[in-house]
Amino acid sequence: MEPRLSIVTLGVADLPRAIRFYRDGLRFQTNAKDDDDIAHFATTGTLLGLYPLKKLAEDISPGVRLSAGGFAGITLAHTVRKKAEVAEVLACAKKAGGTIVKEAQDAFWGGYAGYFADLDGYYWEVAWNPHSRFDDAGNLLI
Repeated sequence: MEPRLSIVTLGVADLPRAIRFYRDGLRFQTNAKDDDDIAHFATTGTLLGLYPLKKLAEDISPGVRLSAGGFAGITLAHTVRKKAEVAEVLACAKKAGGTIVKEAQDAFWGGYAGYFADLDGYYWEVAWNPHSRFDDAGNLLI
């Protein structure tokens, strides 16, 4: 087996609104239009998918319970190349309607990071790590 995370799909309450947040606010690249049934956004190495929450739950299984709001024990991360980019990404998220949960600040692990919540309450960490390395395609290396 090849370890791979191909697509992260977020179940959203209002698909057109979520498309605009990621496409217009955060400037993620996509061909999705506001009236599409699903949206995929190009990120380095992995696609970000958006799909209506109820339909996503139905696709998993008719018995899946939906829970609204709160921390679900998962975060998404956007690692940047330069420390100043942390504040830039957080500012884009806020301007697009996201909520800044934790302002950019020095992190206990030696980097610089902050958090925002998107329109559906998914938490994103925006981080700069002085030890991070990227390949020529922009993939984060370990």
